[in-house]
Amino acid sequence: MADRPGARIATAALAEPTAYPLKIQNCGQEVTFAKAPERTVALGQNSAEIMFLLGLEERMVGTAFWPNKVLPELEAANAKVDVLTVEFPTLESVLSKQPDFVAAMIVTLMGPDSKVAKREDFEKLGIATYLSPSACTTEADTQNTSGSKATGVYGIRKNLWTMDLLYQEIDDLARIFDVQDRGQALIADFKRREAKLRAEFAKRDDLTFLFWFSSPSPADDAYLTGGNGPSAYIADLLGGSNALKTEAEWPALGWEGIMATNPTVIVAAQVDRARWGLDDAQNKIDFLKSDPAVSQMEAVKAGRIAVISGASMNPSIDTIYGAEQLAEQLKTFDLE
Repeated sequence: MADRPGARIATAALAEPTAYPLKIQNCGQEVTFAKAPERTVALGQNSAEIMFLLGLEERMVGTAFWPNKVLPELEAANAKVDVLTVEFPTLESVLSKQPDFVAAMIVTLMGPDSKVAKREDFEKLGIATYLSPSACTTEADTQNTSGSKATGVYGIRKNLWTMDLLYQEIDDLARIFDVQDRGQALIADFKRREAKLRAEFAKRDDLTFLFWFSSPSPADDAYLTGGNGPSAYIADLLGGSNALKTEAEWPALGWEGIMATNPTVIVAAQVDRARWGLDDAQNKIDFLKSDPAVSQMEAVKAGRIAVISGASMNPSIDTIYGAEQLAEQLKTFDLE
C-alpha cells in the first residue's frame, strides 16, 4: 500500500480479516460472497477508482463509463485493466470478460431501468453484484418536483449527499476483497482532507455556486447539478450552498432560469468523454463570456468562473478532489 493515496494514514489496529461466506446488505438486498472476487468488472469511474485505490487492479478484468480520465496517481493501475468503453457498455461486452463480480456506480448502469443490465440479469448467471449506496439514496421524480422550468433526470435527492455514503462503499468493497486495513486507511485520509477544507472555509456561509455539467449545444437547456447532490456537498464544505435549490439530481434548465439564480461563482465541468462540444470546460467559458445576455451575469463579469472535473460532480471519490480544486481557485477570486 505504500504507493496508494491514504496508505500513509496509520490505523489504530489492523482490521479483522473477512470471514467467508460474507453477507453484505446492499441497496435493500443481501449479496453473499463465498470468497474474494477474482474477475471484477467495474461499471463507472467511481467503482473503478475505489478499487484502484484499494490496490485491487490484479482482480479486475474490465471497466466502463468514464466521464473523465482516471486520476493521475491511478494511471499505472488503470493501464493494467481493459476499458470496455468510456460510455455505457453492452451486456455482451461485460459478459465477455467472464466476471465473477460486477460493481456499478449509478442505476443507469445496473438498476431497474439500466441501459446495460439489471442486477438480476447478472445474478441469474451466478455473478455477484454491488451498487453504490449513493445510487440507491435517490427517489423517482414522479411529480417533477424541480418545477416546470427545470426538469430532472436520474431522480431526486431529498437530503444532502455526504461522504458518509462513500465511506460505506469503501468499507463494503474492502470487506468483500478482504483488504480492510487499506479501506480504513483510505477513509481516514479522505476524512482528514474533508476536515481541512471545512476548517479553511469555516468563517464563510454566504457563497452560492452554480455547477454546470454540460449541454448538447448553447441553444439547449444546460444540465446542472441539483441542490442536494455532491456539488451541493462541495458548496457546503466551502462555505456556501448550491444556487439551484431543486431536489432533482440532474436538472436541465434554460439560460433565463440560470441567470435568475445569480450565483457568486459559476463552476464549469471539464468532461473528457467528448460526447458534446460543451463537455469541454473552455467551450463553456467561451460561451459564458461571449453570449450577450449570459455575459452580464455578475459572476461572469467579475471573472468568478472555476473549473473542476465532471467526475467530481458525480457521487464519487473524485468529489473530494473537485472540492480541493475549487478551493484553490476560490482563493484567487475577489469574494469580499
